[in-house]
Amino acid sequence: MKLALVLTTPEVQPAPPVALLTGTFTARLAKAKALGYDGVEIMVMDPAQANAAEIRGLLAGAGLEVPAVASGALAFAARLTLLNQDSAVSERALRRLHDVIVFAAQVGAPLVTIGSFRGWCRSVVGDGQAQLSSILRTVCGWAGEYSVCLVIEPLNRYEADAVNTAQQALDLIAEVGSPNLGLLLDTFHANIEEPSPTGAVRLAAQAGRLWHVHIGDSNRWPPGQGHFDFAGFVRALYEVNYTGYLSAELLGKPDPDAAARLTAAHMLPLVQG
Repeated sequence: MKLALVLTTPEVQPAPPVALLTGTFTARLAKAKALGYDGVEIMVMDPAQANAAEIRGLLAGAGLEVPAVASGALAFAARLTLLNQDSAVSERALRRLHDVIVFAAQVGAPLVTIGSFRGWCRSVVGDGQAQLSSILRTVCGWAGEYSVCLVIEPLNRYEADAVNTAQQALDLIAEVGSPNLGLLLDTFHANIEEPSPTGAVRLAAQAGRLWHVHIGDSNRWPPGQGHFDFAGFVRALYEVNYTGYLSAELLGKPDPDAAARLTAAHMLPLVQG
C-alpha cells in the first residue's frame, strides 16, 4: 500500500477544506515528498486552465505518482453537480467531467473520483438514482476511451441522499454494468454509515471493486486525532491484498501543513509495517 494526500491544481479557487498543504503547487509537491508521501491525489476545477503537460512534468520531477484525480472541486468551487435542479448546470457538469477524464489521462492518473460531485437525487424530478446510473453509464464509456476508470464514493447521510454504504455502491455499480466503475471507500464516511468499516473492506474486495481509499479520522481530522481504528482498518486491507493508495482527504486541522504531517506520522508506520 502507498500513501497520498489531496492537493489542488493552481486554478482551484476557493480551495476546498479537504485539500492539504500550503504554498505554490511546486512547493506543495516538495512538501509532500519530504513528508514521505508516495503520491498526490489531484483536485482540479477547470482542466482548460490547468496545464496537464506541465503538471505531469512537475510530478515526475518530484518523484510522485497520481493515484487519482478528484472531482470535489467541481462541486465545491465551480458549483457543478451531475444531478441538479437546473438542467443547464447538469449539462455543464457532464461536459466538465469529460474534460476531467481527459486531464486524468494526460497526467497519468488511472482513476477519477465521484463523491459530492454527483449531487442530490432529491434535487431532480423523477428517479434521481436511475438518472445517476444513466449518467455514469455514459461517462464510463468516455472513461474507457482514455483507459481511465471511475470510482464512486459512498458518502454519509448528511452529504448525500443515495449511495451511503459500500453495499449501495456495489448495487449501483452492478446497475451501471461497466467494467471500469469501482468503489472508493472513505474511512470518515464509513465510520458513520457502515456497521463495520472492516466489513465494508471485505465486501468491496470480494466484489473486486475496492480500487481506492480515502482516510480521515472520525472527526475528519488527521488520523490519530479521533477514535477511528486505523490499525485494524489497515490490517483488513492487507488481509484482502489491497495494494492501492490510502489518500488523505480530510480537514486541514489544525492547519493544512500540520494535517499533512500528522497524517504521515500516524499512517506511514501502519502502511509500511
